[in-house]
Amino acid sequence: MQRLGERIRNRRESLNIQINNLAVAIGVTPSLISQIERAKAFPSIITLKKIADALQTTVGNLIGENETYSRNPVVKFSEKRIVQTNNQGATLYLLSNHDQQKLMEPYLFVFPPESGSDNLSSLMPGQSFYYVLKGIVRIETEFQEFKLTDGDGFYFNSGHKHTIFNSGPKEAMLLWISTNPIL
Repeated sequence: MQRLGERIRNRRESLNIQINNLAVAIGVTPSLISQIERAKAFPSIITLKKIADALQTTVGNLIGENETYSRNPVVKFSEKRIVQTNNQGATLYLLSNHDQQKLMEPYLFVFPPESGSDNLSSLMPGQSFYYVLKGIVRIETEFQEFKLTDGDGFYFNSGHKHTIFNSGPKEAMLLWISTNPIL
């Protein structure tokens, strides 16, 4: 209950909202807001929903359901989660725990020979960085084509159309860091 109050206070203060203004917005007394923030009172689910709406967040964020990565920042390689596999057999894996507050997201592409990234990524605002862990890949953009091998990196604007292909005879693995999480 104490963490709930801390999250409410932190969110309220980050938005520069005074206790009195929050209380008026949701129809409760400033004293109740103060008690909730100090873990002296627990809001009903209806009041909690009103607080979340007034603070432009979700009940889930206020109760901490999205703090997975801060409580458990480690994801073992064996625990990586499949995001999607396309019809060519290429697979996109998520390499971190889910959290709506993250500013970037790490993924792993695994490409069998002669496969590409069709339907695994899309145009989105932000930036991306690819790093070839193993294999030979070709990245085609609207303007150019690039051949990358083990240890090569590629940094670009994610809003530009691009496709990635495994152009080698063996499986290729590519680390992808995106500033715009797709989940």
